[in-house]
Amino acid sequence: MGTNEQIMTWIMDTYNYLYGEKNINYLGCCTGKFKSQGGISGRTESTGLGCFYVLKELLNTDTFCEAADISMGVKGKKVIIQGYGNVGYYLAKFLTKEGAKVVGIIEKDSAIYNDKGFDPDEVKMHLTKKGDLKDFCNADEIETIDPTFIMRKKCDIFAPCAGDGTLNMHNAQHIKAKVVLEGANGPTTFKADQILESRGIQVIPDMLANVGGVTVSYFEWLKNLDHVTPGRMSKKFQEKSKNNLLQMLGYRFP
Repeated sequence: MGTNEQIMTWIMDTYNYLYGEKNINYLGCCTGKFKSQGGISGRTESTGLGCFYVLKELLNTDTFCEAADISMGVKGKKVIIQGYGNVGYYLAKFLTKEGAKVVGIIEKDSAIYNDKGFDPDEVKMHLTKKGDLKDFCNADEIETIDPTFIMRKKCDIFAPCAGDGTLNMHNAQHIKAKVVLEGANGPTTFKADQILESRGIQVIPDMLANVGGVTVSYFEWLKNLDHVTPGRMSKKFQEKSKNNLLQMLGYRFP
């Protein structure tokens, strides 16, 4: 949380400086590194993309949509996202590409709302340049006193992608979304979960929703331990499979 490829590479460098001589697998001490430093393609966007895939699959499942009292499909859905780091940004990006509208974005010191939806890249560039959303020009509403007030806006999907415990007993009764997509780790407290369940709001738990990041981290870790790139691993497996097939057909290698 709150890191990027540069920070994770620094962590790996520090570990290597301290223990590298005794640990040939030092590259696997952490994941999310630069690709040139043992990282893997797609790790940055993997958590947000995983959230998108899970949501898309469930919104194409009639039993889930019936339970949530929501129409099927991602297209046209209104989404509010809390936390606009790697998870929230890429989730917004993929949802918008699929036809959804990200109508609300909540950050720690400011939040914006526009019923027509936002351009995810435009918001990201503004946030990176200014550090907050207090003067974002394309917002109909800007909340600076209590950014979480935007959570009370009516929408189809609310995605908490910030810290833990952001959905709690004090605000769960005000949520007007039909589905809560947990992009963060543990964003919903036990009491809040009970409140949401009693109101018929379907919660997609973090253990399922944000597993994409952990999955890609696992492959990065395997790459670091095996000391080969995934491409070479695949090529080696393909050559072995081809040789096994030739042997089954009676071909004898010299």
